[in-house]
Amino acid sequence: MGDPTYSLSDRPDPSDRPEPVTPAGRDGLAALLARPERAVVALDFDGTLAPIVPDPEQARAHPDAVPVLAALAPRLRSVAVVTGRQAGVAVRYGGFAGVPGLEHLVVLGHYGAERWDAVTGTVRAAEPHPGVAAVRAELPGFLDAIGAWRGTWTEEKGRAVAVHTRRAQDPQAAFEALREPLGELAARHGLIVEPGRLVLELRPPGMDKGVALAEYLREVGAESVLYAGDDLGDLPAFGAVEKLRSDGIAGLLVCSGSSEVAELAGRADLVVDGPAGVVGLLSWIGAQLG
Repeated sequence: MGDPTYSLSDRPDPSDRPEPVTPAGRDGLAALLARPERAVVALDFDGTLAPIVPDPEQARAHPDAVPVLAALAPRLRSVAVVTGRQAGVAVRYGGFAGVPGLEHLVVLGHYGAERWDAVTGTVRAAEPHPGVAAVRAELPGFLDAIGAWRGTWTEEKGRAVAVHTRRAQDPQAAFEALREPLGELAARHGLIVEPGRLVLELRPPGMDKGVALAEYLREVGAESVLYAGDDLGDLPAFGAVEKLRSDGIAGLLVCSGSSEVAELAGRADLVVDGPAGVVGLLSWIGAQLG
C-alpha cells in the first residue's frame, strides 16, 4: 500500500489536511466528508484512543478523546469502539457513559462477543466459552513448567486470558518463545491465540474485529468507514474494510503509529502519531464538518 508517513499533531491547523497515501484511502476520506450522516468512525481502544501503559488496568483514553468524539459523533451515522477488552471495562476506562453527544456510541467488546449501547447503558453478551475457564486454571502452572513465569504476567479479561511479555528482560524474545506453546495450550481447550503488542491473548474462535466491524456496518447501513487501530489484532478489521471497498463501501484505514507493528502501518492509508494523532485527525474532520 505504499509508505504512509503522514503525522498529525493533536492540535492541527485547520489547513493542515491529512493526505492518505492510497487512492482508496483518499476516496474513503472524501466520502466521509461528503456524507458524514452515512459514515461510521470505528476505533480500537488501547494504543488508539488510549496510550499503551505498562499496566493495562491503568489505561485511560487520551484526555481530548471524549470531547472530540462528542463533538463529532452527532454529525455521523455512528461511532463504534471495537476492542478486545470487556465492553464495560472499555466504557469505564474511556469515560464514555453519560456524555452529551455520545448518546448513540456503541462499544463492541471482546471482538464483538459483547456489546454496550449508550442509548441503554447495558451490555449484551454471548455465553462464555468453557475453554477460557480451563485455560485460566491451567495457565499459572503451565507458565511455571516451561520456565516462562519470570517477567511475564497474565491479565484476566473475562472471556479471554492474556499473557504479557512487556516486563520481560527481552520482551520480544519472550513473546516469540511463548507463541507456539500457548497456541498448543489454547488448541487443547478449543481456543485460539490472538497476538498483539507484546501480548498473547487466548480466546474463543469465531469472532474477530473484522467480523464484528463488518456486521455492525451492515446493521447501520454505512456507506463509508474510518477504522483506526494500532496492533496485530486490528489486521482483521483492516482486511474487512479492504473487502468492503470492493462492495462499494468507501474506507479509510488509519494506523495509530508504532514501530512495533510495521505490518499494520504498511497496510494503512494514513499513519498518525499514536492516540494524540488519532484525536488530532478526528478533530480535523470535525472542523471540516462544521
